[in-house]
Amino acid sequence: MERTPTPEPLTETPETETALRLPVEGMECAACAVRIERRLRTVPGVRQASVNFATGEAAVAIDPQAVRLEQLVSAVEEAGYGVRTETLRVPLTRTPSADELAQCFGRTNGVLRWEVVEEDGAPVLEVRYVPVVADPAALQQQLVAAGLLAESARRAIPTDREALRREREAHYRDVRRRFWIAALLSLPVVVLAMAHGALDFPGSRWIQLLLTTPVVFWAGRPFFTGAWRAFRHHAADMNTLVAIGVGSAYVYSTVATVFPGFFEAAGRSPDVYFEAAAVIVTLILLGRMLEARARARTSAAIEKLLDLQPPRARVERNGRLKEVPVEAVRVGDRVVVRPGEKIPVDGIVEEGTAAVDESMITGESVPVDKKPGDPVIGGTLNQSGALVVRVTRVGRDTVLQQIVRLVEEAQARKAPIQRLADRVAGIFVPVVMLVAIATFVLWFDFGPEPRLTHALLTFVSVLIIACPCALGLATPTAILVATGRAAQLGVLIKGGDALERLHHVDLVVFDKTGTLTEGRPHLARVVPLNGHEADALLAMAAAVEQRSEHPLARAVVEAAEARGLTLPPVRDFEALAGLGVAARVGGRHVQIGRPAFLAEQGVPVPEEQVTALAAEGHTVVAVAVDGVPAGLLALTDTIRPSAEPAIRALHRTGRRVAMITGDSEAAARAVARRLGIDEVRANVLPQDKAAAVAAFQAEGHVVAMVGDGINDAPALAQADVGIAMGSGTDIAIEAGDVTLMRPDLRAVVDAFRLSARTLRNIKQNLFFAFIYNVLGIPIAAGVLYPFTGLLLNPIIAAAAMALSSVSVVTNSLRLRRFQPEPLD
Repeated sequence: MERTPTPEPLTETPETETALRLPVEGMECAACAVRIERRLRTVPGVRQASVNFATGEAAVAIDPQAVRLEQLVSAVEEAGYGVRTETLRVPLTRTPSADELAQCFGRTNGVLRWEVVEEDGAPVLEVRYVPVVADPAALQQQLVAAGLLAESARRAIPTDREALRREREAHYRDVRRRFWIAALLSLPVVVLAMAHGALDFPGSRWIQLLLTTPVVFWAGRPFFTGAWRAFRHHAADMNTLVAIGVGSAYVYSTVATVFPGFFEAAGRSPDVYFEAAAVIVTLILLGRMLEARARARTSAAIEKLLDLQPPRARVERNGRLKEVPVEAVRVGDRVVVRPGEKIPVDGIVEEGTAAVDESMITGESVPVDKKPGDPVIGGTLNQSGALVVRVTRVGRDTVLQQIVRLVEEAQARKAPIQRLADRVAGIFVPVVMLVAIATFVLWFDFGPEPRLTHALLTFVSVLIIACPCALGLATPTAILVATGRAAQLGVLIKGGDALERLHHVDLVVFDKTGTLTEGRPHLARVVPLNGHEADALLAMAAAVEQRSEHPLARAVVEAAEARGLTLPPVRDFEALAGLGVAARVGGRHVQIGRPAFLAEQGVPVPEEQVTALAAEGHTVVAVAVDGVPAGLLALTDTIRPSAEPAIRALHRTGRRVAMITGDSEAAARAVARRLGIDEVRANVLPQDKAAAVAAFQAEGHVVAMVGDGINDAPALAQADVGIAMGSGTDIAIEAGDVTLMRPDLRAVVDAFRLSARTLRNIKQNLFFAFIYNVLGIPIAAGVLYPFTGLLLNPIIAAAAMALSSVSVVTNSLRLRRFQPEPLD
């Protein structure tokens, strides 16, 4: 057997280089999450830690050079919890050296340890890794590349989400089994206890003891083991409250049953509360069962996204078609997709044409025509025509998996509104313990007879009703549902913090080209000057512009090609970003750029003609030959059909709208008048857009910047909320706080409306959670007794506690019904 050394610090991929998501096991309430956060933050090199009770994950920002994965796992374990791990076992082609395995895994994120064991005389590798962090398919690929694993010996490993789904289903089945057995055993106990002597017979209490014992110590075992785990780590959580409350009622009743003379000698009736202990366990299990089922529904949106990818693909290999699991598809493979089938992975069309429905990814309902050279996205539906696709991305690199990963990361991030709930949850359990003890002492010392009975009932009721679970679920469940629903609508929101900031935005700033417009300008008019001919002028301009990547340059080149013009040779090409270009064409010096730029170069451009063209909404490009104005090119970009109704809808929400563009003031004003835009910043160079956003912020505005996600990256980062218009590209997905997967400005309105709906939902949840505890604990302590003679039965307290979390989750699930508002 051969063991490897400890892996190196996490430094492999940018995806997990500074941010990790760890699946945490054993959390029962928000206080658990707060305790894990505190312990993780004590690890040197951890910059930030956020633990989400609803998702069961810890999001940790680290210094990759200073923190090892084992340190994070140990910190979670020291807090009394665990990190979920999996083991990959694969047969090797030969016994590797320690250095070979260290080369494969030593700097791989997510791998904790590995070892080689002999099995039937052959080497078998066992790799322990953290799912979500490590990709078992990628681990096996590394072994295949190193010649240690045969391609045919690769194991099909369930995805992280599938494994988590199975784990949650197993947990749900376990809780359900415990509940039903507890309910069946508790029913006769309740009947005997509530008969008030009508069914009293010798041995009645012993039967109650016999039936209650398995309810408390088998069905309720998770409460006691959780409480013991917390005690060993000098902490207390929800399990502590339940275990002490149930245990107190059970022990008191057992002593009264076994030693009744002890109470009689003291002049007290040996009352028993087996029904309270049994029913409390049963009701709390019922609450956890309902909660587990409801929480599973909060991730339904992600499950639907994952279900988009077909499990198998038809691959061309060695001249033959072979159907293989999608995990076995490699970059460079040719995949055949027939009509009516889903495209399994990302790629480029090499053969065939088809209409592809991309609505499941982008939210755009109109099918997109695909031809050779066009990109396709895995999970989209081929509606017509057979395609042969060259695979460009597989596994975690596909757009679908990036979207899923982004949504999962968003769900792990907390909204600022949750901070209050976290602070309360952090001190909640110890405070409740003190309140319960104080309640017991006061009732025992000053309460009416039977004092011990009243003291015990109020003590147990306070412990049982004080459930911090609803407090911990109030914010994350709403964010879970909202971000998942947004993803289904083609809007990727990167976390609860972005959702909350969206709600506070009062100024929405749009980039013009590619955002308010289609981003595909065309040449509308050529105005020759000083004796130049239109075609000759256009040919010279296109010859120079074909060296540029600017959208306006492409429009000039396309116009020349459409007219069948022959472009002359070009040399000494020079580009000035955002200003213009210059080159020598046929021995003549040609300059092309904004009229203001040429004026700065000493080339006087006729202002009247420029102003007239700009007033019509054209973008004007001036051309000079040998320092003399040669003509004007008027270009027009088509405004998106959704721009005007989207801006009207934003105005109805009370927000102002601004536009930033590099166009002239006149051209920008023409577009602004047409769309109803409030403020305009024209003649803004790309590198100055961030400064323009900062200027709006300096005026006191909370700014959302809507841009194309590539050229506008600095401005998106500067804004309070960056909204990137995307088309499924990597850059678009990574840019901004919100990414619109469909080129439809109605999605901007959807994001703002969903933000408002989510914040309202969270406030409702927090109100329910706080008011429940603010009212429930005093009532359980008996404050109403002097006035009404009412004491809260522990059974009712348990029912209320169980239903509180379910009500919060159910309220959050209403966000699944959110629908975009039709725009006029």
